Amino acid sequence: MTDELVVAETTWAPALPTPMPTRLAELTTMWLSRQRSVHTRTAYRRDLWQWGDWCAATGRNPLTARPADLDAWIVEQRATGARGKPAAESTIARRLSAVASWYDYLVVNTAADPEPLIAYNPAQAAARPRIDPDDSSTVGLDRPEADRLLAEARADGLTSHALILLLLVAGLRVGSAIGARITDLGADRGHRVLNLTVKGGRRRRVPLPPALSHAIDQMLAERGTPADGPLFLTPTGLPLYELYVHRLIRRLARRAGLASASALSPHSLRHTAITEILDATGGDLRRAQDFAGHADPRTTRRYDRRRDQLDNHGAYLLAGRFGD
Repeated sequence: MTDELVVAETTWAPALPTPMPTRLAELTTMWLSRQRSVHTRTAYRRDLWQWGDWCAATGRNPLTARPADLDAWIVEQRATGARGKPAAESTIARRLSAVASWYDYLVVNTAADPEPLIAYNPAQAAARPRIDPDDSSTVGLDRPEADRLLAEARADGLTSHALILLLLVAGLRVGSAIGARITDLGADRGHRVLNLTVKGGRRRRVPLPPALSHAIDQMLAERGTPADGPLFLTPTGLPLYELYVHRLIRRLARRAGLASASALSPHSLRHTAITEILDATGGDLRRAQDFAGHADPRTTRRYDRRRDQLDNHGAYLLAGRFGD
């Protein structure tokens, strides 16, 4: 069983009877493994551990928790979050959704047991945050900023350049990019392509324009043109991981003198790419949806609305009237 599927030594074990029930460990492992995407499994496990850590710190048992306990967890996240600053409503909603899914799985799979692990899902009655579909903490880049970031990536090295260019040109989620392997490179009808596993475990074929294809070839040539293995590696030869990419982007952004450097994330580059497509196509939502791989067109429309909210904001009209 791979590391992604193993739920050993969870940080919330102290809140449960000791030793940790084998049945609970098995079901939690299976709950994670049924998620096809490694990225989703990692996120679900992290969110579940957040809940478990809080239960352990407050003397609660996750298996006897009540809706009021989850409400208290939500309140604390709004006040201090997990790292001393308030968590975004979207983050709270995502964590609660993961915990609710876990409870549902336990209920369904142990209801017929002589001693069910839990009788009902306490997260179903918790006060779930209401999310504004147009609200997002993701910060994008304009064209000059994206150019400056890419220039710093090129100066940083071949891997940094190929990675940042891939994220900007293909608009990929970081999990898809860092999960790519050399054998995922191929050709289709004269196009150089990269076959990726995307959100939901689906496979998607992305074309590599000449500049991007050349950047990837240069990166691989520096490593001796290997035939297999991860497409991207750290300077020490390890597969790239999300936190590494997050830190890389902020480091490059600081070097580029970007005002938003401390707020950037890998998703900022995807946000930038989708916005660029909308700008270049005159707001063609269908084309932007295909580019982004959004299953729901409403997701793409959020990017378009946010773009208009800034570019066409009334403040720019009134500045000519009231500005100095």
